[in-house]
Amino acid sequence: MSEVLDAAIKGPNDQASGEIWHAVDAERVLALLLTERGGLSSAEAKARLATYGPNALPEPPRRPAWRRLLAQFDNMLIYFLLAAALAAAVLGHAIDAAVIVAVVTINAIAGFIQEDKAERALSAIRKMISPRAHVWRDGHRVSIAAADLVPGDVVMIEAGDRVPADLRLTRARGLLIDEAMLTGESVAADKQDHPAAPDAPLGDRHCMAFCGTVVSAGQGFGVVVATGGRTEIGRINSLMQSVEQLTTPLLKQINQFAQRFTWVVIVAAAALFAFATLARGYAWPEALIAVVALAVSVIPEGLPAVITITLAIGVQRMARRNAIIRRLPAVESLGATSVICSDKTGTLTRNEMTARRIVTADHTILVSGSGYVPRGELLSDGRVDASANAAALPLIRSALLCNDAQLREVDGHHLVDGDPMEGALVALAIKAGFDPAAERSAWQRADEIPFDAQHRFMATRHSTPAGDDVIFVKGAPERLLAMCQSQSSANGPRPLDHQFWTEQIAQAAEAGERVLGFAVRAPAPASDQLGFADLECGLMFLGLVGFIDPPRDEVIQAIADCRSAGITVKMITGDHAATAGAIARQLRLTEAPDTLSGADLDRTAEHQFTEVIARSDVFARTNPEHKLRIVRALQASGAVVAMTGDGVNDAPALKQADVGIAMGRKGTETAKEAAEIVLLDDNFVSIVAAVQEGRTVYDNIRKVISWTIPTNGGEVLSVTLAILLGFAMPMTPVQILWINLILTVTLGLVLAFEPTEPGTMSRPPRAADAPLLPPFLVWRILFVTLLFTMGTLAIFFYAQAQGHTLETARTMAVNVLVVFKTVYLFNVRYLHTSSLFFRGALGTPPVLIALAVVIAAQLAFTYAPFMHTLFGTAPVSLQDGLVIIGAGAVMMVVLELEKLLMRRSGALRRLGV
Repeated sequence: MSEVLDAAIKGPNDQASGEIWHAVDAERVLALLLTERGGLSSAEAKARLATYGPNALPEPPRRPAWRRLLAQFDNMLIYFLLAAALAAAVLGHAIDAAVIVAVVTINAIAGFIQEDKAERALSAIRKMISPRAHVWRDGHRVSIAAADLVPGDVVMIEAGDRVPADLRLTRARGLLIDEAMLTGESVAADKQDHPAAPDAPLGDRHCMAFCGTVVSAGQGFGVVVATGGRTEIGRINSLMQSVEQLTTPLLKQINQFAQRFTWVVIVAAAALFAFATLARGYAWPEALIAVVALAVSVIPEGLPAVITITLAIGVQRMARRNAIIRRLPAVESLGATSVICSDKTGTLTRNEMTARRIVTADHTILVSGSGYVPRGELLSDGRVDASANAAALPLIRSALLCNDAQLREVDGHHLVDGDPMEGALVALAIKAGFDPAAERSAWQRADEIPFDAQHRFMATRHSTPAGDDVIFVKGAPERLLAMCQSQSSANGPRPLDHQFWTEQIAQAAEAGERVLGFAVRAPAPASDQLGFADLECGLMFLGLVGFIDPPRDEVIQAIADCRSAGITVKMITGDHAATAGAIARQLRLTEAPDTLSGADLDRTAEHQFTEVIARSDVFARTNPEHKLRIVRALQASGAVVAMTGDGVNDAPALKQADVGIAMGRKGTETAKEAAEIVLLDDNFVSIVAAVQEGRTVYDNIRKVISWTIPTNGGEVLSVTLAILLGFAMPMTPVQILWINLILTVTLGLVLAFEPTEPGTMSRPPRAADAPLLPPFLVWRILFVTLLFTMGTLAIFFYAQAQGHTLETARTMAVNVLVVFKTVYLFNVRYLHTSSLFFRGALGTPPVLIALAVVIAAQLAFTYAPFMHTLFGTAPVSLQDGLVIIGAGAVMMVVLELEKLLMRRSGALRRLGV
C-alpha cells in the first residue's frame, strides 16, 4: 500500500497529507486515495480490507463475569455487614445472619446486572452501521456488505439509505441528509460536492456524508474516506469508552460514612471489652457476647436494604409519570441535580418545523399553532385581518403547489412524508383554508425543476383552473430576489424593494427563523416543460415564510419550576446560535440568555473555561467533544449535572453526566442505552417530577438514618453505662438482638414509603459535597440518644425500686425502648413541620401495618411463655404498662417541642435542613 494512501487515511477531522477531507477538491481526494470515479478493482479492495480491517466499530475488552461479580462486594459497608453476619452467627442468631447475607447478596446481584449498561450503549452504536452498500467495483455497480467497504470505494446513496461510511461527496443531486443524530439540526442538511471551509464545524461540512446518517432526498456519489472506528460515529464510540462512570453523591457518602463508622465501632468495642474484663472483672466469654451484641445492634445492617427499597419505590412512582429508571441510584442523583443540560431539538422543542411568519409587501402575519398539526389562525397585530389574509393567499397557494410533501394523520399524530419544511407549508395551507388534495388536483402540475443546492430553488409549472400556465418558485430568498424584477402588492405588481426584503429577512433571522422566499410567473408561456430559461424574466416576488422548530408549550412552566427549585437549565445544541437564542428567549431560560458557539468554546482558554461555562446559558453549533467538555466543566465546579438528549451526538455527554436522561419516542437506541433515565413521553416536564421524586427519596433516606442511629444508640449507651458504672445491664444480649430483629424488619423499612413533604420543590438543591448527616441530624442523634438512654434507665430503675424482679425490669426496659422508637418514628416523618396533626398522627398504610406487627410482637415478647424461655422476659402489669405508654407520650412532647424551637429560631435552616 502506498505511503501516500496510508498518510491520507486518518479520519474525518485528521489532515490528509496536509489537507482536510471536507476542504479538499473531489478530484484531489480521489487522487489521494488512489482511486477513480469508476471505483476500485476487486483485488485492490481485498488488499485494502486486509490492511485497514472491516467497516465496523471495535469492541472493547470486557471484564470476566466473576470479576464483575466480586467487584460488587468491594465496599466498606458490605465488609461491615459481613462482619455483622459473622458476629450474629457466632452468637447463634442464624436468622439475623441470614437476613444480613441476603441483603448483601441481593445488592451484589443487582449491581452485577447493571454492569452491562456501557457495553449495551456501545453495541447500539455498532448496530447503526448500514448492513448493505451500493458500490462501484471493477467499473460496475454492485451491492456488498457495509462491513466490506474500504477507503477509496465509490458509493452511491439515495433517499432512504443510511450512509454506510464517512464519504467525501463527488456528486450531489438534490441531496438532503438528516444529520440530527450528529448535529441536532431539525432540518435535513443540503449537500453539495464543492469543498467547504477548512474550519467549518461538523454541521456546515456540506460535501461530507457521515456514517449512520439518513438520506432524506436526492441522490449522491461519494468516495469512502473513513471506515469503522475512524468515522465520525467511531469517534463518538471512542469518546464513550473514555468516559469514567461516576458514583452517585449518596453512594459516595454511604461509603465514607461506613468507613468512618466501622473504625469507630471497632475501637469502641475493643475499648469496652478491655474495660469489662480488666476493670470490672467480667469473664471474657460473657464480655465478648455483650460487646458483639452491642456491635450487631449499632451496625445499621438494614441501611442498604432500606436505601434499595426507597430507590425502588421512587422508580415505581416515576414510572407512573412516564420516566423509566435504568439504574436505581439515578433517582437520588437527580434529586441532587443543580444543573440540567438539555438538548434543544426534540427535547425543549417539538422537532417539527412550523411556519410561524408570513411577510408580504403590505402585511406581516403571524401564524398560531405548532408542529404539523393543521390547526391555528393567521393573525395581524393579534387579530384576524381578512384583507391581510387575502393578500397572503397567492403566496400560500404557491407554497402548497411548489411542494412535494404529504401530511397524514396516524393515531392522532400528524406525520410528514417528505421534507419537514414542505410539510410545515402544507399545514400552513390547511390553516389558511386550502384543501391540499383539491388544490393540487385543480392546479395540475406539468413539470418541475427539483431543488438543488447549486441553484438553491425549486420551480413547478402548473395549469390553472382557467387553463392558463403558471410557474411557482420556492427557495433561498436571496436567490429569488436576484431572479425577480417586481413584487406583488395590494395595488398590483410594483418594482422590487430590495432593502425592504433584506430587512425582513434579517428580522426573521434574529428571531431564529429559517426563511424561504416565493415567486410566481403568471401567465407563463404555454408549454409542457419547464427549463431555466423560463425563469430568466417575468418572475414576481410574492413574499417570505419564516419557520421555527417551536418549543413545547409545557416546557416553559417546567423551566420556571426548575428555577424555583434552584436548578439551572442550560441549552446545548448543534443548531445555529440565532435559532438557539430565540428558543431560549421563548422558553424564558433566563432574563437575557447568554449564547456561545462551539467556535467560541474552542477559542476559550483552558483556565477560563469553567467560569465561561458557568455564566453562559446557551451553547450552539456544538459537537460531541464540546458537550462532553461542558458537562465535565460543570462537574468540576461542584455541580451535579443531568444531561438530556435524544441523538447519537448526545451519548458521550449522557454517559458522563451524573444523570443521563434520554427521550423514549424520538431518542436513538444509543442515547437510551447511554442514559440512566428514559422519558417515555419525551416530555421535559417529567424531569421536574423526577427531581421531586429524587428529593423525596433523599429525604426518606435521611429520615431512615436519623431514626436508625439514635434509636440504636439509646440501647447501646444504656448497656455501655451499665458496664462502665457497674450496675446490672438493663437488657441482655439476646434481648438486644430481639429489638434489632423486630424493629429492623418493621419500623426500619416504613420510612421508605413516605410521601413528599410540603415545600420540597421550593428548597434549593443540596450541595454535591453536603454531608450525609448535616449538623441538625448530628444534634438529633446526640439529643435522642441521650433522651432514650435516660428514659430507658429511668424505667429500669423504677421497676427495681418497685421491687420487681430483674427479668421484669429488663422486660419493661425493652418495652419502653420500643415505645420510644415508635413515637420517634412519627416525629421524624416530618422534619420540616410538626407531626402533631391528623395526617401525621394517622400515618401511612405501611406505618400502620408495621405498628400493628410491632405491637403484636411485643405482646408475645412480654406475655407468651415460650418467649419467656427464649428471651428471659416476664409479664408486665397493666399499671406498669400504662407507665411505659405515659413515658412514650412524654417523649413525643419533648421531641416536638425541640423541633418547634429549632424551626422558629431558624436553627433548622442554619444546621442544614
